[in-house]
Amino acid sequence: MTGKMRALACAGALVAGLAGCSSSGESSDGTVTITWGHWGTADMWGPTATKLAQAFEKSHPKIKVKIEFTPNKEYWTKLQTAAASGSAPDVFWMNGPRIGVYASQGALMPLSDQIAKDKLDMSKYPKALVDLYQLDGKQYGIPKDYDTIGLFYNKDLFDKAKVKYPTADWTWDDVRKAADKLTDASSGVWSIGAPAWNQTHYYDTMVQAGGYIISDDKKKSGFDDPASLQGLQFWKDFLDKKQSPTQQQMTDTDPSVLFQNGKLAMFYDGSYDAVMYQNSKGLNWDVAPMPKGPKSNASIIHGLANVIYAKTKHPQEAWEFEKFLSSEEGNRIQAESGAVIPAYEGLADAWAKSMPGKNLQIFLDAATTAVPYPISKNTAVWARKEVDAITKAYTDGNQVEPIAKEFAATMNADLSAEK
Repeated sequence: MTGKMRALACAGALVAGLAGCSSSGESSDGTVTITWGHWGTADMWGPTATKLAQAFEKSHPKIKVKIEFTPNKEYWTKLQTAAASGSAPDVFWMNGPRIGVYASQGALMPLSDQIAKDKLDMSKYPKALVDLYQLDGKQYGIPKDYDTIGLFYNKDLFDKAKVKYPTADWTWDDVRKAADKLTDASSGVWSIGAPAWNQTHYYDTMVQAGGYIISDDKKKSGFDDPASLQGLQFWKDFLDKKQSPTQQQMTDTDPSVLFQNGKLAMFYDGSYDAVMYQNSKGLNWDVAPMPKGPKSNASIIHGLANVIYAKTKHPQEAWEFEKFLSSEEGNRIQAESGAVIPAYEGLADAWAKSMPGKNLQIFLDAATTAVPYPISKNTAVWARKEVDAITKAYTDGNQVEPIAKEFAATMNADLSAEK
């Protein structure tokens, strides 16, 4: 995903027996250098990361932060290898689906004792996100942000097609009606992007139809539920009508890039990508609330956390940086940059005001009815299979229902094997 991992899948397993230590160092004058790993795009998150590091160094002159940026598609593969070889960053980004794998295999430093010692007030962060980064009663990460989903649209393309802009009253039918008018094959413009992306696309519509991804007890897949199938089919219809690029076309060129280039009139995307679109020259965009499905217009909510590598050579310095990133000051820097919605209580409004003229408030409003990102103890086991299955279902000539039902059986088997 541009700005964040798109599918949040393919976590993989760490090699057993973590050895060695991270690549941080100490100079002759006692100054310690720690590393901080993150993904995203350099132009979107890079300036914010630099501001955070500089602000921390100003208040901690004996600690320097070396920023390690990794492109989205390479981040988890690189991290898995680094964690196994003992060279992972001292502090790095973590997401919900992978916390169980990295924590259970000893790659992450438990933070509960430090939190208690320094009396960090964890109530300042959304409880659902705090709980997401716990395993067996221990806290392994502190939330840095949260994100919800909205309907981004190109105002110039809507004007050209004489279609009214999306509003809070839009339903799935309104999206369909707009799509019938917005595709302009002669200009290489599609109405909407329908990639096989879970958090920003089919998870939302599965829930909006009244379905679910995984049962509350984490024992059953929802991919064979009739309502879930309706939500999955929502996207396939746009593909079948050639109102969206094909899966292959969206693999060759990321649909967020197509949107930036004026080739998509509508695109469901996360709050984290607003700053990227804002920085895209010539793109006349805005964003509307999620259109309502048969049951709701619920959005999937997720959030990232910063974690500390278990084999860091400088655990105290890494903890000081972790605390800063989690602090009100650190979250305020995030908010004012427009990069992400900060997790720290009371700062979301600053983010919403970071791009005057854009309706970012819809992402904050969505949080009140949002559904947590679905995970199980070993999400990675079935997550990659899920994306592969839905990609296949969304490929020309294939049908959604039989493929989704087949995957549901596979997912159920994986869930039953969890310990």
